[in-house]
Amino acid sequence: MLVGLAPARADELRPGYLELTQQSASEWKLVWKAPILGGLATRAQPLLPDYCQLRLETPQLAGPAVVAKGTVTCSRSLDGATVGLTGMEPGSTDALLRVAPLGRPIQSERLTSGSSTYTVSGVPDRWQVARTYFVIGVEHIVAGFDHLLFVVALVLLLQRGRAVVVAASAFTLAHSITLAGTTLGLFGLPQTPVEASIALSIVFLAVEIAKARPGEPRLSERLPWVVAFLFGLLHGFGFAGALREIGLPETDVPMALLTFNLGVEAGQLLIIAATLAALATLERLAPKVRRPAIIASTYLIGATASFWFIERIWA
Repeated sequence: MLVGLAPARADELRPGYLELTQQSASEWKLVWKAPILGGLATRAQPLLPDYCQLRLETPQLAGPAVVAKGTVTCSRSLDGATVGLTGMEPGSTDALLRVAPLGRPIQSERLTSGSSTYTVSGVPDRWQVARTYFVIGVEHIVAGFDHLLFVVALVLLLQRGRAVVVAASAFTLAHSITLAGTTLGLFGLPQTPVEASIALSIVFLAVEIAKARPGEPRLSERLPWVVAFLFGLLHGFGFAGALREIGLPETDVPMALLTFNLGVEAGQLLIIAATLAALATLERLAPKVRRPAIIASTYLIGATASFWFIERIWA
């Protein structure tokens, strides 16, 4: 099972990243970060107007991505111009575009294979930042598999709608605190031990589910909101680490932070609803299979999280 899990890596919200920062009336600094996995590093290239010339430095390998920096010289303003990426084929990893004009708010846009360009605004719309970071938040909880498995395990442990809602609310409150505090620079923890501890939190829930017995509630069942709150603080540091890698618009940090967090919560609610619906369907169609199915899922979740924990402490 461990060999089969080797290609799977959790918390890998690592979109491409294209940033244009204006240095003078005609000159911009360009940073292009393309993750090796997902097709961007081999196929995608920055797209600029015809009246702009790009001088690109030699790309460098930085962890799981290729980073290229350069200088863009334009004969006129980028207002109203189309910028973005070429070569984004279906299935490619998404990319985050940031355009930072001198003395004006930063503009952000999420680039996909179906919408890989953006028209630079003379007066940027702050709701554009809200839309972009909300979607990123949803994608992070849904595609960040360690956070996803934690929420699924919490539902499998409690299984009751009210208890799940209370625990999920405590989890939400806790990770909102550490996400905001870390992002705003008030406090923080090293990312490597945080990621390892997040994996360990999933293992803890898996053990609690496997050892649960009718009429013998364990600590996590008696005080689920306390457990969810404590682990939520930990997961908030993980969310903050991912958001730090993606970057925040300097002039719209509160809006980006708020909508990213709302996106995380929307994704979390989707996961809870889907898991509860699956349990209810199983109870209706095959009640005798429900408990064995939960135990099988628990061992799969626990084995996956154990692999992540070992991988992260050795990284």
